[in-house]
Amino acid sequence: MRRLACATLMMLALCACGLPTVTPTVTTGSPTPATDQFAEERERMVKEQIIPRDVTDPIVLQAMRRVPRHEFVPPEYVDQSYANHPLPIGYGQTISQPFIVAYMSENSELKPGDRVLEIGTGSGYQAAILADMGMIVYSIEIVPELAAEAEARLKRLGYDVQVRAGDGYYGWPEAAPFDAIIVTAAPEQVPETLVEQLKPGGRLVIPLGKQWEPQTLQRCVKGENGKLACENKLPVAFVPMVKGKSDDGRRHLRP
Repeated sequence: MRRLACATLMMLALCACGLPTVTPTVTTGSPTPATDQFAEERERMVKEQIIPRDVTDPIVLQAMRRVPRHEFVPPEYVDQSYANHPLPIGYGQTISQPFIVAYMSENSELKPGDRVLEIGTGSGYQAAILADMGMIVYSIEIVPELAAEAEARLKRLGYDVQVRAGDGYYGWPEAAPFDAIIVTAAPEQVPETLVEQLKPGGRLVIPLGKQWEPQTLQRCVKGENGKLACENKLPVAFVPMVKGKSDDGRRHLRP
């Protein structure tokens, strides 16, 4: 269970206001103390990078103000934690720029208590944003070292996220169906398995395209007939979605 921490947003943005618990089983959480030295940088990030680009969902904005992004980047990049660009996190992977995280979260059209699957845990930052928003979060990372690090980090910071090392192409069938699926790496086409694991009316936010070639962030909605209706949202540049290889086609290294 995530910890519920609330404080009033002051003039110098030294702390951030919290969200109320919507149900007894879902709470928002924030591990940052009132004396957090990065709170002012997060407030500036929201005001200068995110709101001007038409991200307006108050739940998303509050999570972006609360979650300590500097905890999710390598020590050598801490001074760039709140800059609006991706940062390397090792193993050829990156943490997405803050605007993209906020934009994908808003386009998932979530409400507290929704079940969300994230493909591509990375450092765990997107998962932490979703958890802080009050979602029930499952996250898959194909690099086992990153999965283990993210799981430990999220636990240390108080975010209730289920993390699995495995092949995102296969999703998380035993936890399905999901209200939304967010994919933070780019396949060339939508994996059909992920479509199957969406509820009717569920949203899929996914970048599509080859690495080093134009990619497009798409928002898709699953119809009652099981088909996706998709719209192009933004040109983006994501690392490729890697498909694991093993005897059974999976790479679920931990249960």
